[in-house]
Amino acid sequence: MIDPTLPLCDLHRHLDGNVRLETILDLGRQHGLPLPAATVADLRPHVQVTEPRPGVMAFIDKFQWMIGILADYDACYRVALENVEDAGREGLDYVELRFSPWFMADPHGLDPAGVVEAVVAGVTAGARDEGIKVNLIGILSRTYGPDIAWQELDALLRCRDRLVAVDLAGDEARWPGELFVAHLQRAREQGLGVTIHAGELAGPASVWQAVRHLGATRIGHGVRALEDPALLEYLAEHGIGIESCLTSNVQTSTVPDYASHPLRAFLERGLLATINTDDPGISGIDLRHEYKVAAPAAGLTAAHIQQAQRNALAVAFLSADERQSLTESHPTRGGHP
Repeated sequence: MIDPTLPLCDLHRHLDGNVRLETILDLGRQHGLPLPAATVADLRPHVQVTEPRPGVMAFIDKFQWMIGILADYDACYRVALENVEDAGREGLDYVELRFSPWFMADPHGLDPAGVVEAVVAGVTAGARDEGIKVNLIGILSRTYGPDIAWQELDALLRCRDRLVAVDLAGDEARWPGELFVAHLQRAREQGLGVTIHAGELAGPASVWQAVRHLGATRIGHGVRALEDPALLEYLAEHGIGIESCLTSNVQTSTVPDYASHPLRAFLERGLLATINTDDPGISGIDLRHEYKVAAPAAGLTAAHIQQAQRNALAVAFLSADERQSLTESHPTRGGHP
């Protein structure tokens, strides 16, 4: 059960994995782009996961229709704006939207720096109109390799003052974190927080590497950390946040089913684990679904769920003053039924 006295926060949500189906159709028509369907109903199975996929990269294939319609910077602005509108309509109090400017720029040869500027502008407008607190996390996509990651980081740092953190995402198995140590060091030197996708495609060694060498204070997914008791103890002792994404992990076959997910074990071992959506447009879910359907299916009690909600506020990339302000302003937004 969602605690109505606490802010509702989503800390792991990919902006480029949350594009409205109607927007895909509209932008496809506007730019004369080939699409697999002409109606929302017919498009849905091409974009959303309807059954578990054999691995994370197969899941990522679903992104092609979401980023494929980003033909210009206005499209990037629109998608960013609509992400904030959707978060507001879900009743979220705070959301951290993450995005890879190279991933978004690549299909139509856009300038990644221009993508960053468009996303920042769209999020800023949406947050103003919706009255919701939004922060941005810039992704370095492993999948393009270390050289492109430098260019991606340069693009992100053009708007450094509008970001709170950087992330390393993509093909964790083929592009290990050790290739990106210098990138993350530079980001930290710029005062940015660090969250790393780890322990999803690769094992506990990937999580160790993220916290010891990349400077991660939060881990995206981290499912396989459960395999190493010493790692669990370290994560709990050092207050490393875990961004759990229940439905996504089932859909990518990272875990076989909700009941097998380690989130309950993380919480019971004192880890600062949280509940998030990952790519709600691809998964066909929202954060309330994760709290009300996925979490109970994963064996979480009401106490577990409320602890995860408190953890999200604790590990969010917010200053102490921002955290207090968010908590104090929360009741004015009507709580969470």
